[in-house]
Amino acid sequence: MPVKSPIGLIAGGGRFPLLFADAARARGRRVVAIGHVNETLPELEQRADEVFWVRLGQLGRIIDHFRRQGVRETVFCGTITKTRIFRDVLPDLKGLALWKRIDARQDDAILRAVAAALEEEGIRVLASTCYLEHLFFPRGVLTRKQPSREQMEDICFGWRIAREIGRLDIGQCVVVRDRSVLAVEAIEGTDAAIRRGGELAGRGAVVVKLKKPGQDFRFDLPATGTTTIETLASVRGSVLAVEAGQSLLFDREAMVAAADRAGLVVVGLAEDGQGVPVP
Repeated sequence: MPVKSPIGLIAGGGRFPLLFADAARARGRRVVAIGHVNETLPELEQRADEVFWVRLGQLGRIIDHFRRQGVRETVFCGTITKTRIFRDVLPDLKGLALWKRIDARQDDAILRAVAAALEEEGIRVLASTCYLEHLFFPRGVLTRKQPSREQMEDICFGWRIAREIGRLDIGQCVVVRDRSVLAVEAIEGTDAAIRRGGELAGRGAVVVKLKKPGQDFRFDLPATGTTTIETLASVRGSVLAVEAGQSLLFDREAMVAAADRAGLVVVGLAEDGQGVPVP
């Protein structure tokens, strides 16, 4: 039986890299992981075959390590605290050269540039969901509580806004109430946007999270889990609406249980022929 080649894992924060390492190893792949200092969970060292630690911007070190380990395929998994690009980057020469070539320093532009640099070196970047297709957010209402007519109106309103900010590569999430925009996710991330919008709402905030138009499934897919629910509950929000089949759901049972305890609505939706979101 032929030995499968090792697969690279460029890991950010959160549990996604851990889940990927488990799934890839279960498929017989040796996982050579790149961990980012102050971002990646140290538990990755027990889940991957090896972890090589770098700081943000050290692209040359990543490429050199992958070459030494015979890695020809890699994935990006996990979050990077985006505000670190202003205070915690220590680029090497290759990373600095790439950074200077990027005109718009937004999520997709940065990640696409890094992926292109890797592929120029013969390292193919795969979809982050390979081996993890079962984590896609399902369609339908997941909680005991169903969305009301007024909440569906807010979801439809927020859906249009979220799609537009995604088109502009600003973010993936909006917070609305009574068809008013309370917060738009930017560099601060989803949880911070929920807290900001929820405080303005007082109670009853509706959170809508979508993929960006033309989303590259190799990186930065929308993701939700128990932390999202805890944040929404802390500001007395009411609804989390997510694009089904186009985002990731972590710890589904625990997440739904937490939402039920808080009396929240969690729903996965897809667009009909007219672009209207429906459960």
